[in-house]
Amino acid sequence: MTAHNSKDPLHGVTLEMQVNALVAHYGWEKLGRIISINCFKKDPSVKSSLKFLRRTPWARAEVEALYLDSLEDMATDSTDETAIDPWANSRNKK
Repeated sequence: MTAHNSKDPLHGVTLEMQVNALVAHYGWEKLGRIISINCFKKDPSVKSSLKFLRRTPWARAEVEALYLDSLEDMATDSTDETAIDPWANSRNKK
């Protein structure tokens, strides 16, 4: 049986994984400056950000674009495997 190979770089990467990776890489303050939306600026949390991003297509597109642009930076800047592997945290949960 052959494995399904998708050309979509976001295939299998959830919005939560993207937000967590961006927060780990940039922090909330810098992320709020890069993408100017209140859910990153005022009392930020992953839960509130996901709620807003799921309801707001333009903001989700901004986050996905930043995530894709940042993938190479995250891989070269960090030696921590969890920062470059969006599946690392999900594997640790049981």
